[in-house]
Amino acid sequence: MTHVVSDSCIRCKYTDCVDVCPVDCFREGPNMLVIDPDECIDCAVCIPECPVNAIYAEEDLPAGQEKFIKLNVELARLSSWKSITKRKAPLPDADDWKDKTDKLDELVR
Repeated sequence: MTHVVSDSCIRCKYTDCVDVCPVDCFREGPNMLVIDPDECIDCAVCIPECPVNAIYAEEDLPAGQEKFIKLNVELARLSSWKSITKRKAPLPDADDWKDKTDKLDELVR
């Protein structure tokens, strides 16, 4: 199993998780991060670092978030989604979006 970035990351893109990842498995899109499942070693050190609780072990994803397993795979393979290895500032309006749910329609590929 691998770890998955879920809906909570969309429009926030906090990057605290990338600083602790020992294998640089995070990929950065315009308004979300994803985990490349081919790189993730299931160490779970990223989970407590996420301020919006967007990262889960695949088997622990909340109900309704299962589509993010496939989405992380798909987006991690896009050449435009590059590896991110250093923390950056979150999106400017991240605080406005951090408590919102059902944000899939807001995802920019």
